[in-house]
Amino acid sequence: KKHTVTASVPSGASTGIHEALELRDHQQRYLGLGVRKAINNIEKTIAPKLKNKSVLKQHQLDQLMISLDGTKNKSKLGANALLAVSIAIAKAAAEEKKLPLYKYLAKLAKTKSSIPKPFFNVINGGKHADNKLSFQEFMIVPQYSDYKKNLQAASEIYHLLKKDLHRKYGQGTTNVGDEGGFAPEKLNTTKQALTILQQAIKESKHKNVKIALDCAASEFYKNNKYKVDGKKLSKEKLLNYYLKLIKEYPLISIEDPFQQEDFYSFAKLKQQSKIQIVGDDLTVTNLNRIMLAIKSDSCNCLLLKVNQIGTLTEALQAVKLAYKNNWKVMVSHRSGETEDTFIADLAVALGCKQIKAGAPCRGERTAKYNRLLRISEVL
Repeated sequence: KKHTVTASVPSGASTGIHEALELRDHQQRYLGLGVRKAINNIEKTIAPKLKNKSVLKQHQLDQLMISLDGTKNKSKLGANALLAVSIAIAKAAAEEKKLPLYKYLAKLAKTKSSIPKPFFNVINGGKHADNKLSFQEFMIVPQYSDYKKNLQAASEIYHLLKKDLHRKYGQGTTNVGDEGGFAPEKLNTTKQALTILQQAIKESKHKNVKIALDCAASEFYKNNKYKVDGKKLSKEKLLNYYLKLIKEYPLISIEDPFQQEDFYSFAKLKQQSKIQIVGDDLTVTNLNRIMLAIKSDSCNCLLLKVNQIGTLTEALQAVKLAYKNNWKVMVSHRSGETEDTFIADLAVALGCKQIKAGAPCRGERTAKYNRLLRISEVL
């Protein structure tokens, strides 16, 4: 049987140093960002080895590609090359089995499907925006049991937030950042962002909406200090700052609160705050890093970015390890997203109950939310 499938792989603006390597050309074309080398690796090295093999053998084919690459961080063939093929194999297998992608992925992962709660990044800072906000993502998390209602609530709050930002900071303050969230130049501090966010939530009349942060602390860490809102803080002072924010605002989740090697500070915040602590740059969807985080009790949630590791098989192994140790899992997009909706199906398949795909704004974000909408009508 002939099936034609396509897969595209995203790119990250703020990347952990332990991530698998995204291969770029570094030549004049596309200002160095071209991916001809990666495509050439697919066509000349990977494709001949996979020809005539069954797409129903995901694990074997992924392992074959990993061996072909032979490096620790996929730097020979490129994690982007491997992942595009790995995802295409899964999509072709779903076609072969005449199953919706999420159902096929659930069988592959041996997990039970459910619709996740989305975390919507509505204010962008850090590497995702040209403003002075230290923290990278300010997210709203509507808590309804119905996905449609969560999407509606987020969209309404997003539009009210736009009006509030206009009112308070003037026209031209609602440009959007990398992930579709507002990136107002005049919004300078964490508390300003959280306060205006709470105001929009209140105006929306949606009662049960929580807030989550992705701090991406490695990005504002230098010489043993964290530069937050213009102040230089030690890790102890930053820990106390987080505990204060948790008391003052309805925060349910903090991602990457400290730099990517500080397993100990993650653990202290987890112990003292009792909220969800998510590992991203700390764990980079990598089994060895996740094991370190488990040993030091640093987190209770894994951020799953398939392109951090480079194959679907390795990503599913990371999920299995997280679940085995009573962690939650949050499937995540990247700041340089594509219109591919693969992660929506993946989040449903894993039954992980959490996904972040940016603001309800722009095609590469709304594609994921609309795909979840369609799946929710079926489930």
